[in-house]
Amino acid sequence: MKNQTTCSPNGKVPFISKLAYGFGDVGCNFSWSFVVSFLMIFYTDVFGISMAAVATLMLVSRIWDAFNDPLIGSLSDRTKSRWGRYRPWLLFGSPLTALVLVLCFWAHPDMGYAGKIVYMSVTYGLLVLGYTCVNLPYGTLCGAITQNIDERAQINTYRSVAAMIAIGIINIITVPLVKHCGDGTLSSAQGFLCVAALYGLIFTFSHWFCFAKTQEVVEIPMAQKAIPIGRQLKAVVQNKPFLMAVVGQLLFGFILYGRNADLIYYFKYVEGNENLFSFFSGVIILPSIIGAALFPWVFKWTGNKGWAASVFSLLMGVSMVALYFFSPTQNPVLFYLFAALAQFFFSGFNTAIYAIIPDCVEYGEWKTGIRNDGFQYSFISLANKIGMALGTSLLALVMGWAGYEANAEQSEAVKEVIHHAFSTIPGVLWVITAGILLFYRLSRQEYNQIINELQNRKQ
Repeated sequence: MKNQTTCSPNGKVPFISKLAYGFGDVGCNFSWSFVVSFLMIFYTDVFGISMAAVATLMLVSRIWDAFNDPLIGSLSDRTKSRWGRYRPWLLFGSPLTALVLVLCFWAHPDMGYAGKIVYMSVTYGLLVLGYTCVNLPYGTLCGAITQNIDERAQINTYRSVAAMIAIGIINIITVPLVKHCGDGTLSSAQGFLCVAALYGLIFTFSHWFCFAKTQEVVEIPMAQKAIPIGRQLKAVVQNKPFLMAVVGQLLFGFILYGRNADLIYYFKYVEGNENLFSFFSGVIILPSIIGAALFPWVFKWTGNKGWAASVFSLLMGVSMVALYFFSPTQNPVLFYLFAALAQFFFSGFNTAIYAIIPDCVEYGEWKTGIRNDGFQYSFISLANKIGMALGTSLLALVMGWAGYEANAEQSEAVKEVIHHAFSTIPGVLWVITAGILLFYRLSRQEYNQIINELQNRKQ
């Protein structure tokens, strides 16, 4: 594949490159959002794994992440190829990860319980590694495309809009697709396997398009050679905006993925109709797109990406708390109104929280003289995954403690846990996140001064 785009570090990024970068997150979500929303219910309701075992897997896998995320980040920083440092990982890593995605949703009904635990652990561990090998270089790539703060805001808007569309499509079509490809129920092993194969193909081709139509133009300082891990860690600790970004990603992963894992349980067991999940997802897809597109204006108003994220987080939290008091069957208008508002503000937050990351790389280079995009992004990825592990495993543990039984009528205690995990708990946590992000201090004006000083140093 030959790249035809031409960019400069501080110039305009071509439309096709912005679009292609957005498609990268389409691919990411056809893997990871599918996993977050459906792998837990696949394990419990199809594969026959206990909630306790699932919770343990989610926690233990983060120990694995603690090693492989910084490793892949450092390897991608040191990659040398005619395609750049990060793009080759998209080319070669995506088909292998797609294969492991299919293996994760292969039920093996004849296995004994111990064999299922081993199979689940190995395939999930490989999926986490494969996803890191693709998603971490993909996320880092934004900082290598341009140093222009407004262009980066636009690139991340394309990414967020594409992600919201992809997530909406996944949530709308997955339940009916699983039923159609299987035995007509959401407990179909064949249905999940077929859908995983389809999503694996989308994952691969989306990343190949991103590889083909983007270009890396921001280079590491010429004098910079291989840097010891200890020195890189010291540089990370000195980067205060980056530390705030890590905290933001930890909270982001904990709240978002715990709630996303809960969604299908909420509609299946609390509302008694899993098909409402697809309708719910269809209602919120348009607000998702509009909310993501609003980010550049909120950023212009606040002059600070962290403060923009804080505004979105606060309003999202209030909307989610309100959801607890309404039902899609008894109060459909108010329920879907607050659901749409929550998603509208979430997509703006999602755009803002990822737009922060590449700016922190420039701050780190200015502060310490070290530019290590991939190494820094590895901690963003790790924080997000730790948050996800804590959120999903805590949900599984509490549901198991309350007495969850797969494919059965749940007790009122279980339903109440699922209901709060859908609304009040994430709502309160988003409000807390809003307060924390007010401490992010890297403004547009300060960032532009940093870029000018970095350019003067190079000259």
